[in-house]
Amino acid sequence: MSDKFTREEVVKSVPQKGFFGHPKGLFTLFFTEFWERFSYYGMRAILVYYMYYEVSQGGLGLDQNLALAIMSIYGSLVYMSGIIGGWLADRIFGTSRAVFYGGIFIMLGHIVLAIPGNLAMFFVSMVLIVLGTGLLKPNVSSVVGEIYAEEDNRRDAGFSIFYMGINMGAFLSPILVGEIGMKLNFHLGFSIAAIGMFIGLVLFLVTKKKNLGLAGTIVPNPLSKEEKSRTVKTFTVAALLIGAVVYLGLDRGFLTFDSFINTVGVLGILIPTAYFIVMYRSKKTTETERSRLLAYIPLFIAAVMFWVIQEQGATILALYADTRTNLNFLGYEISPALFQSLNPLFIIVLAPVFAWFWVRLGDRQPSIPQKFSLGLLFAGLSFLIILLPVYFGGADALVSPLWLVLSYFIVVLGELCLSPVGLSATTKLAPVAFSAQTMSLWFLSNAAAQAINAQLVQFYSEDTELLYFGIIGGAAIALALLLFLVSPFIQRFMKGVR
Repeated sequence: MSDKFTREEVVKSVPQKGFFGHPKGLFTLFFTEFWERFSYYGMRAILVYYMYYEVSQGGLGLDQNLALAIMSIYGSLVYMSGIIGGWLADRIFGTSRAVFYGGIFIMLGHIVLAIPGNLAMFFVSMVLIVLGTGLLKPNVSSVVGEIYAEEDNRRDAGFSIFYMGINMGAFLSPILVGEIGMKLNFHLGFSIAAIGMFIGLVLFLVTKKKNLGLAGTIVPNPLSKEEKSRTVKTFTVAALLIGAVVYLGLDRGFLTFDSFINTVGVLGILIPTAYFIVMYRSKKTTETERSRLLAYIPLFIAAVMFWVIQEQGATILALYADTRTNLNFLGYEISPALFQSLNPLFIIVLAPVFAWFWVRLGDRQPSIPQKFSLGLLFAGLSFLIILLPVYFGGADALVSPLWLVLSYFIVVLGELCLSPVGLSATTKLAPVAFSAQTMSLWFLSNAAAQAINAQLVQFYSEDTELLYFGIIGGAAIALALLLFLVSPFIQRFMKGVR
């Protein structure tokens, strides 16, 4: 791990009992991530409404389609920024400091949102949250791995507990932040998100020394003096260039919402493509690993298609909940933000069922490509389900909220077929020399999907509703069938990985 401390010494520095039979550090990381996800998903549950609601309603008054595109671009940048956060942790200040600095940026971003202001303040908050999430999100998971010995059979269970913390935070926050933000005041809702991140930071700061020991404090691959000098110069030049481009773009009028959305859209495709090319052509990649990389490409494409649909739960389906759904249910006025709690709720309930089911099937379970095809099939069906109330009831009638509940439920079935399997497949198919970067590549499938969504959501309207859901849902099902048919061929390229 470093010349100063071995991995065994780092593990020994962490109290190995104290949180449901797991290392004490899991308590610190569980609640840090719980509160970070609470703040993030609470903010996200009301963000799109804040953007397109009229100023008289407390919003920014943006065009609906523009608000949906900005929401998608924001999500794409959050996942892209994880590459920078991982590099900074690996080369400069370690994962523990990255988590703390990231939490500060996120909290500041939510504080800026909590202050009534203009569009400029809104974008300042987005920059802060993107940078903060990029620092915190990938690195807090890395610290979880450091508190266990490599042969510790509690590791998988520890990550499962940690994953529950993520989903518990994501489940509770839209209920609380959504209700207050939508029914009282957007800025009050954002302030609750800021308080959530503050609580997470305090817990991390107060308990990390006692619970985490040396975990997260080691810089695995620190910069040499020469590299530090070069890095400072590179970052300075890059910052000046970006500043100059932004200034000239605003002054000359070529930096617009549309041009920015298009730029991020291109980056969302180019960055993962560059990753594949560099890894495939590297001399450190063996012939077997090249074959596995080729097998990974169709899985990556399928993941992008899946996330295109799943991530629209926070954009198109959020808009659908607000404008096309009868929110008066059993005499109670539902907040449209409440639907954002459905995805984590279903994951909490169903994840253990799926884990048991795959173990029960044993060698009879579907192959990795077949599980991906199942995930895509469910994603496509979740969009086709939305067509039924429109087809039978007409485009003008408000639909029952149960249709949205069913759509979220079906896409979660797909997520549990594809997402955890994708994480596992990534670790198995990654070239040894690029294991960490291949994991970054997996998260870029989400970034690419949301970059694509920034273009797609602009075609949505009540007039195009049937075509929109029908074409995207149908495309996902068609790709699922194609992937299922070529699964044996992909399996051969995986060279023994199943």
